[in-house]
Amino acid sequence: MKSKQEQIFSSKTLTYFLQLVDTMNYTQAAQILGITQPALTQQIKKLERAVGAPLFYSVGKKLRLSDAGYTMIKATHDINLVLNTAADEIQQSTSATHGEINIGILASIETRVFEDFIAKYFAMEPDIRITVHVLTRKEIWERLETNQIDLAIMYLPDDSIKNWKPYESRKIISENLLFIHHDEKLAKQKRIKLKKTTKDSWVTYPESFYLNGIISEAFKNNLEDAPVSVARFTSPDQIRRFSDAAGVSTALPESYVYAHQSRKGSYFAKFDPAIKFDLSFIFRKDKDTIPRISNFLEQFYIYLDETDYMERLRTTIDNDN
Repeated sequence: MKSKQEQIFSSKTLTYFLQLVDTMNYTQAAQILGITQPALTQQIKKLERAVGAPLFYSVGKKLRLSDAGYTMIKATHDINLVLNTAADEIQQSTSATHGEINIGILASIETRVFEDFIAKYFAMEPDIRITVHVLTRKEIWERLETNQIDLAIMYLPDDSIKNWKPYESRKIISENLLFIHHDEKLAKQKRIKLKKTTKDSWVTYPESFYLNGIISEAFKNNLEDAPVSVARFTSPDQIRRFSDAAGVSTALPESYVYAHQSRKGSYFAKFDPAIKFDLSFIFRKDKDTIPRISNFLEQFYIYLDETDYMERLRTTIDNDN
Protein backbone atom coordinates (compact mmCIF):
# COMPACT_ATOMS: atom_id res chain seq x y z
CA MET A 1 0.00 0.00 0.00
CA LYS A 2 1.34 3.40 -0.98
CA SER A 3 2.23 5.84 1.77
CA LYS A 4 0.60 9.28 1.88
CA GLN A 5 3.86 10.79 0.60
CA GLU A 6 3.90 8.41 -2.36
CA GLN A 7 0.27 9.24 -3.14
CA ILE A 8 0.95 12.98 -3.06
CA PHE A 9 4.33 13.24 -4.69
CA SER A 10 4.26 10.62 -7.44
CA SER A 11 5.48 11.97 -10.76
CA LYS A 12 2.16 11.20 -12.48
CA THR A 13 0.08 12.89 -9.79
CA LEU A 14 2.11 16.09 -9.87
CA THR A 15 2.06 16.14 -13.68
CA TYR A 16 -1.72 15.88 -13.70
CA PHE A 17 -2.04 18.57 -11.02
CA LEU A 18 0.27 21.02 -12.81
CA GLN A 19 -1.46 20.49 -16.16
CA LEU A 20 -4.85 21.25 -14.61
CA VAL A 21 -3.36 24.35 -12.95
CA ASP A 22 -2.03 25.46 -16.34
CA THR A 23 -5.35 25.12 -18.19
CA MET A 24 -7.84 25.45 -15.29
CA ASN A 25 -10.07 23.25 -17.41
CA TYR A 26 -10.55 19.50 -16.86
CA THR A 27 -11.44 18.77 -20.50
CA GLN A 28 -8.44 20.62 -21.95
CA ALA A 29 -6.04 19.19 -19.37
CA ALA A 30 -7.23 15.64 -20.00
CA GLN A 31 -6.83 16.09 -23.77
CA ILE A 32 -3.27 17.38 -23.36
CA LEU A 33 -2.42 14.53 -20.99
CA GLY A 34 -3.96 11.94 -23.31
CA ILE A 35 -6.40 10.58 -20.70
CA THR A 36 -10.14 10.76 -20.15
CA GLN A 37 -11.69 13.55 -18.12
CA PRO A 38 -13.09 11.10 -15.49
CA ALA A 39 -9.60 9.61 -15.06
CA LEU A 40 -8.15 13.06 -14.44
CA THR A 41 -10.94 13.95 -12.04
CA GLN A 42 -10.30 10.72 -10.13
CA GLN A 43 -6.56 11.47 -9.82
CA ILE A 44 -7.21 15.00 -8.54
CA LYS A 45 -9.74 13.70 -6.00
CA LYS A 46 -7.18 11.13 -4.79
CA LEU A 47 -4.64 13.93 -4.38
CA GLU A 48 -7.16 16.05 -2.47
CA ARG A 49 -7.97 13.13 -0.16
CA ALA A 50 -4.26 12.58 0.44
CA VAL A 51 -3.62 16.21 1.42
CA GLY A 52 -6.91 16.48 3.29
CA ALA A 53 -8.28 19.58 1.54
CA PRO A 54 -9.80 20.61 -1.81
CA LEU A 55 -7.24 22.07 -4.23
CA PHE A 56 -9.78 23.64 -6.59
CA TYR A 57 -13.24 25.15 -6.39
CA SER A 58 -15.67 26.41 -9.02
CA VAL A 59 -17.22 29.82 -9.54
CA GLY A 60 -19.93 29.24 -12.11
CA LYS A 61 -18.19 27.40 -14.91
CA LYS A 62 -14.74 28.70 -13.99
CA LEU A 63 -12.25 26.67 -11.98
CA ARG A 64 -10.25 28.41 -9.25
CA LEU A 65 -7.36 27.38 -7.00
CA SER A 66 -8.02 27.10 -3.28
CA ASP A 67 -5.51 28.21 -0.64
CA ALA A 68 -4.45 24.55 -0.39
CA GLY A 69 -3.99 24.53 -4.16
CA TYR A 70 -1.60 27.49 -4.01
CA THR A 71 0.33 25.72 -1.24
CA MET A 72 0.55 22.60 -3.42
CA ILE A 73 1.86 24.62 -6.38
CA LYS A 74 4.65 26.03 -4.23
CA ALA A 75 5.48 22.58 -2.89
CA THR A 76 5.55 21.15 -6.42
CA HIS A 77 7.92 23.86 -7.63
CA ASP A 78 10.11 23.31 -4.56
CA ILE A 79 10.27 19.59 -5.37
CA ASN A 80 11.23 20.32 -8.97
CA LEU A 81 13.91 22.74 -7.78
CA VAL A 82 15.43 20.13 -5.45
CA LEU A 83 15.42 17.47 -8.17
CA ASN A 84 16.84 19.81 -10.80
CA THR A 85 19.54 21.04 -8.43
CA ALA A 86 20.52 17.45 -7.65
CA ALA A 87 20.67 16.65 -11.37
CA ASP A 88 22.84 19.70 -12.00
CA GLU A 89 25.22 18.82 -9.18
CA ILE A 90 25.63 15.34 -10.61
CA GLN A 91 26.17 16.71 -14.10
CA GLN A 92 28.77 19.20 -12.88
CA SER A 93 31.07 16.30 -12.12
CA THR A 94 30.84 14.97 -15.66
CA SER A 95 33.21 15.58 -18.57
CA ALA A 96 33.13 18.66 -20.80
CA THR A 97 33.60 16.43 -23.84
CA HIS A 98 30.94 13.76 -23.27
CA GLY A 99 27.19 13.79 -22.74
CA GLU A 100 24.09 15.47 -24.10
CA ILE A 101 22.98 19.08 -24.54
CA ASN A 102 19.32 19.80 -25.20
CA ILE A 103 18.54 23.21 -26.68
CA GLY A 104 15.12 24.79 -27.10
CA ILE A 105 14.90 27.50 -29.74
CA LEU A 106 11.95 29.81 -30.29
CA ALA A 107 10.10 28.96 -33.50
CA SER A 108 10.23 32.54 -34.80
CA ILE A 109 14.05 32.74 -34.69
CA GLU A 110 16.28 32.44 -37.76
CA THR A 111 18.38 29.35 -36.97
CA ARG A 112 21.14 29.39 -39.62
CA VAL A 113 23.94 30.73 -37.42
CA PHE A 114 23.16 28.18 -34.71
CA GLU A 115 22.99 25.32 -37.19
CA ASP A 116 26.37 26.33 -38.62
CA PHE A 117 27.95 26.61 -35.18
CA ILE A 118 26.58 23.26 -33.99
CA ALA A 119 28.05 21.58 -37.08
CA LYS A 120 31.44 23.12 -36.30
CA TYR A 121 31.11 22.23 -32.62
CA PHE A 122 30.43 18.61 -33.54
CA ALA A 123 33.75 18.56 -35.38
CA MET A 124 35.43 19.86 -32.20
CA GLU A 125 33.53 17.67 -29.72
CA PRO A 126 32.18 14.58 -31.50
CA ASP A 127 31.17 12.90 -28.24
CA ILE A 128 28.74 15.67 -27.31
CA ARG A 129 25.24 14.87 -28.58
CA ILE A 130 23.23 18.03 -29.25
CA THR A 131 19.48 17.97 -29.76
CA VAL A 132 17.67 21.11 -30.93
CA HIS A 133 13.94 21.48 -30.25
CA VAL A 134 11.96 24.18 -32.11
CA LEU A 135 9.34 25.29 -29.58
CA THR A 136 6.77 27.88 -28.66
CA ARG A 137 7.56 30.29 -25.82
CA LYS A 138 5.22 28.39 -23.47
CA GLU A 139 6.87 25.06 -24.33
CA ILE A 140 10.33 26.54 -23.71
CA TRP A 141 9.47 27.73 -20.20
CA GLU A 142 7.78 24.44 -19.34
CA ARG A 143 10.83 22.45 -20.44
CA LEU A 144 13.24 24.74 -18.62
CA GLU A 145 11.17 24.28 -15.49
CA THR A 146 11.25 20.48 -15.76
CA ASN A 147 14.90 20.28 -16.87
CA GLN A 148 14.04 18.82 -20.29
CA ILE A 149 16.21 21.43 -22.02
CA ASP A 150 19.55 22.82 -20.85
CA LEU A 151 19.57 26.04 -22.85
CA ALA A 152 16.84 28.14 -24.42
CA ILE A 153 17.41 30.57 -27.27
CA MET A 154 14.68 33.21 -27.29
CA TYR A 155 13.84 36.90 -27.23
CA LEU A 156 13.94 39.13 -24.15
CA PRO A 157 12.52 40.97 -22.32
CA ASP A 158 9.67 38.54 -21.64
CA ASP A 159 7.12 40.07 -19.29
CA SER A 160 4.99 36.93 -19.28
CA ILE A 161 7.49 35.31 -16.90
CA LYS A 162 7.04 36.70 -13.40
CA ASN A 163 9.57 34.54 -11.54
CA TRP A 164 13.05 35.13 -12.95
CA LYS A 165 14.78 34.12 -9.71
CA PRO A 166 15.74 30.58 -10.87
CA TYR A 167 17.07 31.76 -14.26
CA GLU A 168 19.95 33.61 -15.87
CA SER A 169 20.42 34.97 -19.39
CA ARG A 170 23.27 35.84 -21.76
CA LYS A 171 22.68 38.22 -24.65
CA ILE A 172 23.62 37.06 -28.14
CA ILE A 173 22.62 40.18 -30.12
CA SER A 174 20.26 43.14 -29.92
CA GLU A 175 18.11 43.58 -32.98
CA ASN A 176 15.25 45.58 -34.45
CA LEU A 177 11.87 44.48 -35.58
CA LEU A 178 11.48 45.56 -39.21
CA PHE A 179 8.34 46.69 -41.00
CA ILE A 180 7.76 44.76 -44.26
CA HIS A 181 5.53 46.44 -46.84
CA HIS A 182 4.77 46.77 -50.56
CA ASP A 183 4.24 50.51 -50.88
CA GLU A 184 6.64 51.84 -53.49
CA LYS A 185 6.05 55.40 -52.21
CA LEU A 186 7.69 54.39 -48.93
CA ALA A 187 10.43 52.28 -50.52
CA LYS A 188 13.25 54.75 -49.80
CA GLN A 189 12.31 55.41 -46.19
CA LYS A 190 14.69 53.86 -43.68
CA ARG A 191 12.34 54.57 -40.75
CA ILE A 192 8.55 54.69 -40.72
CA LYS A 193 6.27 56.15 -38.06
CA LEU A 194 4.02 53.60 -36.39
CA LYS A 195 0.83 55.36 -37.49
CA LYS A 196 1.89 55.08 -41.16
CA THR A 197 2.27 51.29 -40.95
CA THR A 198 -1.39 50.51 -40.32
CA LYS A 199 -3.07 51.90 -43.41
CA ASP A 200 -2.78 48.43 -44.99
CA SER A 201 -3.74 45.08 -43.49
CA TRP A 202 -1.12 42.89 -41.81
CA VAL A 203 -0.24 39.22 -41.48
CA THR A 204 1.08 38.40 -38.00
CA TYR A 205 2.01 35.72 -35.52
CA PRO A 206 -0.78 34.26 -33.34
CA GLU A 207 -1.87 36.48 -30.46
CA SER A 208 -0.04 34.39 -27.85
CA PHE A 209 3.35 34.68 -29.61
CA TYR A 210 6.10 36.88 -28.19
CA LEU A 211 6.63 39.10 -31.24
CA ASN A 212 2.90 39.74 -31.58
CA GLY A 213 2.92 40.92 -27.96
CA ILE A 214 5.92 43.16 -28.61
CA ILE A 215 4.15 44.77 -31.56
CA SER A 216 0.90 45.29 -29.66
CA GLU A 217 2.74 46.81 -26.68
CA ALA A 218 4.69 49.22 -28.90
CA PHE A 219 1.53 50.56 -30.54
CA LYS A 220 -0.24 50.80 -27.18
CA ASN A 221 2.65 52.70 -25.58
CA ASN A 222 2.61 55.20 -28.45
CA LEU A 223 -1.18 55.62 -28.30
CA GLU A 224 -1.66 54.18 -31.77
CA ASP A 225 -4.21 51.63 -32.92
CA ALA A 226 -2.71 48.17 -33.41
CA PRO A 227 -2.51 46.77 -36.98
CA VAL A 228 -5.48 44.81 -38.32
CA SER A 229 -4.38 41.21 -38.90
CA VAL A 230 -6.05 39.33 -41.76
CA ALA A 231 -4.06 36.12 -41.22
CA ARG A 232 -1.84 34.57 -38.56
CA PHE A 233 0.98 32.04 -38.96
CA THR A 234 3.43 30.46 -36.53
CA SER A 235 6.59 30.61 -38.63
CA PRO A 236 8.38 33.61 -40.22
CA ASP A 237 8.64 31.75 -43.54
CA GLN A 238 4.85 31.38 -43.67
CA ILE A 239 4.35 35.02 -42.71
CA ARG A 240 6.78 36.30 -45.35
CA ARG A 241 5.30 34.15 -48.11
CA PHE A 242 1.76 35.26 -47.28
CA SER A 243 2.86 38.89 -47.08
CA ASP A 244 4.41 38.70 -50.55
CA ALA A 245 1.56 36.71 -52.10
CA ALA A 246 -1.27 38.81 -50.64
CA GLY A 247 0.52 42.17 -50.74
CA VAL A 248 -0.11 42.83 -47.04
CA SER A 249 2.28 44.24 -44.45
CA THR A 250 4.00 42.51 -41.55
CA ALA A 251 6.90 42.82 -39.12
CA LEU A 252 9.80 40.40 -38.74
CA PRO A 253 13.13 40.33 -36.88
CA GLU A 254 16.05 42.06 -38.55
CA SER A 255 18.09 38.85 -38.59
CA TYR A 256 15.35 36.98 -40.46
CA VAL A 257 14.94 39.74 -43.05
CA TYR A 258 18.71 39.90 -43.45
CA ALA A 259 18.80 36.15 -44.08
CA HIS A 260 16.10 36.15 -46.76
CA GLN A 261 16.35 38.28 -49.84
CA SER A 262 13.38 40.53 -50.58
CA ARG A 263 11.22 39.80 -53.58
CA LYS A 264 10.64 42.53 -56.14
CA GLY A 265 8.08 44.97 -54.79
CA SER A 266 8.79 44.10 -51.17
CA TYR A 267 10.45 46.71 -48.94
CA PHE A 268 11.49 47.01 -45.30
CA ALA A 269 12.27 49.77 -42.81
CA LYS A 270 12.82 50.24 -39.09
CA PHE A 271 9.93 51.44 -36.99
CA ASP A 272 9.98 54.96 -35.55
CA PRO A 273 10.23 54.75 -32.60
CA ALA A 274 12.31 51.60 -32.86
CA ILE A 275 10.98 48.26 -31.65
CA LYS A 276 14.00 46.42 -30.24
CA PHE A 277 14.68 43.24 -28.28
CA ASP A 278 17.55 40.93 -27.38
CA LEU A 279 18.21 37.45 -28.71
CA SER A 280 19.53 35.58 -25.68
CA PHE A 281 20.42 32.28 -24.08
CA ILE A 282 18.29 31.50 -21.01
CA PHE A 283 19.12 28.76 -18.53
CA ARG A 284 18.62 27.81 -14.91
CA LYS A 285 21.09 29.33 -12.47
CA ASP A 286 24.39 27.46 -12.28
CA LYS A 287 23.56 25.44 -15.40
CA ASP A 288 26.52 27.19 -17.05
CA THR A 289 28.86 25.61 -14.47
CA ILE A 290 28.19 22.15 -15.90
CA PRO A 291 31.37 21.44 -17.92
CA ARG A 292 29.76 20.51 -21.23
CA ILE A 293 27.34 23.48 -21.06
CA SER A 294 30.11 25.87 -20.03
CA ASN A 295 32.31 24.70 -22.88
CA PHE A 296 29.50 24.98 -25.41
CA LEU A 297 28.70 28.57 -24.40
CA GLU A 298 32.37 29.56 -24.29
CA GLN A 299 32.98 28.21 -27.79
CA PHE A 300 29.85 29.89 -29.15
CA TYR A 301 30.97 33.34 -27.96
CA ILE A 302 34.49 32.71 -29.29
CA TYR A 303 32.79 31.87 -32.59
CA LEU A 304 30.99 35.25 -32.55
CA ASP A 305 34.12 37.10 -31.48
CA GLU A 306 35.86 35.81 -34.59
CA THR A 307 33.00 36.97 -36.84
CA ASP A 308 29.89 38.72 -35.51
CA TYR A 309 26.39 37.30 -35.68
CA MET A 310 25.08 39.33 -38.63
CA GLU A 311 28.22 38.71 -40.67
CA ARG A 312 27.93 34.99 -39.86
CA LEU A 313 24.36 35.15 -41.09
CA ARG A 314 25.44 36.78 -44.36
CA THR A 315 28.18 34.15 -44.82
CA THR A 316 25.79 31.23 -44.37
CA ILE A 317 23.44 32.77 -46.94
CA ASP A 318 26.24 33.26 -49.47
CA ASN A 319 27.36 29.67 -48.94
CA ASP A 320 23.79 28.41 -49.49
CA ASN A 321 23.58 30.35 -52.72
